[in-house]
Amino acid sequence: MVKKRPSSGQVRIISGQWRSRKLPIHDLEGLRPTTDRVRETLFNWVANDVRGSRVLDCFAGSGALSLESLSRYASYAKIFELQAQAAKQLVANLATLKCDNADVIKGDSLALLANKPSEGFDLVFIDPPFRKSLAEKSIALIDQHQWLNDDALIYVETESEIAQLNVPASWALLKEKKAGQVIYRLYQYSAEQVSEADINTDTGEAS
Repeated sequence: MVKKRPSSGQVRIISGQWRSRKLPIHDLEGLRPTTDRVRETLFNWVANDVRGSRVLDCFAGSGALSLESLSRYASYAKIFELQAQAAKQLVANLATLKCDNADVIKGDSLALLANKPSEGFDLVFIDPPFRKSLAEKSIALIDQHQWLNDDALIYVETESEIAQLNVPASWALLKEKKAGQVIYRLYQYSAEQVSEADINTDTGEAS
């Protein structure tokens, strides 16, 4: 029996230095690129925060979110992807764009997030495969291992039946929207909130 080869599609960069560029992606199981409409909304939300930011894409898939950020002049992107074919395509697409300020790391995102980074990130994308309970596990690891710079923005995209996410007290919900079977949220991290929580825990009093 001949093994069926995965078919290919495209992802389109919406704006920035690579505006309207179309890049190939593999049609792999669990690969679910964020739609153009949702991406447009997301990047309207973070329009003033992308340039110069350090980006972490936890479940890159097609790389639509990290590539869009780099097109809009993010300073650096660290890109996690489990599937070998998708990771290889991401490397190829970055080469096509002559982009040298991003690293693609093939591996299990939860295992990678269980390490403390040498430097924090300003913009984080958590868009995992649906119905695998990965979003909240990722959130906990990012908080525990200090992946965030102060005032970092965190985008979380999940299936719409997850009506509420458990997030740290230091994460404030800024935006929330539903589109079909997807619900997406934008949070902001505040180190000050962490400090206040520590004071309350130690003394039993508000700061």
